[in-house]
Amino acid sequence: MTMESAITSGVKVTVNTRYMQEQSEPGKGAFLFAYDVFITNNNLYPVQLLSRHWIIYDSLFPKREIRGEGVVGEKPIIEPGETFRYQSFCDLHSSIGWMQGEYLFRVDGNQQLLEVTIPKFELMLPEQMN
Repeated sequence: MTMESAITSGVKVTVNTRYMQEQSEPGKGAFLFAYDVFITNNNLYPVQLLSRHWIIYDSLFPKREIRGEGVVGEKPIIEPGETFRYQSFCDLHSSIGWMQGEYLFRVDGNQQLLEVTIPKFELMLPEQMN
């Protein structure tokens, strides 16, 4: 399991990852990784998550980019001092990769936008980490 964090514009993003051995089929080039994201609003005002942009690197394949509204079907408003948590998954064709990206937030109550960094985090079999 790895953990990475970054703070941008008062919003802290922490990502924990783990390899899903039971759902993976290495002999068929199918490696599944789960990641938990914790988004903490350290500002004095609420922020709403509007969209996400992911860049996924797989050591054996070209990079993928994913853009979409919200996360896991939600566009949460995160109050000052609160943390929003969600879990998602990423499939790779190899046992080594990584992800990074950005969230777009709106300051609740006005139209100010904040681009918040999702820190780069490794997707790797536990025995390959050291």
